[in-house]
Amino acid sequence: MILLITGGARSGKSSYAEGRVAALPGRPCYIATSEIRDAEMAERIAHHRARRGPEWREREATFDLVAALTETDGDGPRLVDCVTLWLTNLVLTDRDWQAELNALLAALPAQQSPVIFVTNEVGLGIVPENALARAFRDAAGLVNQALAAAADEVQFVVSGLPLKVK
Repeated sequence: MILLITGGARSGKSSYAEGRVAALPGRPCYIATSEIRDAEMAERIAHHRARRGPEWREREATFDLVAALTETDGDGPRLVDCVTLWLTNLVLTDRDWQAELNALLAALPAQQSPVIFVTNEVGLGIVPENALARAFRDAAGLVNQALAAAADEVQFVVSGLPLKVK
């Protein structure tokens, strides 16, 4: 099972995703894509860890999401949080995000354990003023479209409430 959960910032995506993963059989695994770059991010990560609890396994995947999924497959459901931060890491280090996305899409059909992706819907606001932000917004939209096409289910979370899209 592949599930994509999307929505705006602070919409309740992660809490909803954690609940979905926890309801599946097996010990859940949290695949974290963020890097701790400042105190505020460290605080957010600590909050997420405390909310999930000790029963969750953790795996960091700042760049190599395919390896993280391959290494954790067969051990229970996985939550990738979040695709947008993964893309940020790739873009800011000038990595080929399209090649990484293609590798991820190629790896998904072989996954035996469920994978739930959390991503941000970044295209609902104003057009960014600078070229990098516009390029990122466009890339995020393409990544989200590709994952949604590959997913068995897509949920859009608004104000903490999920809306089934697919």
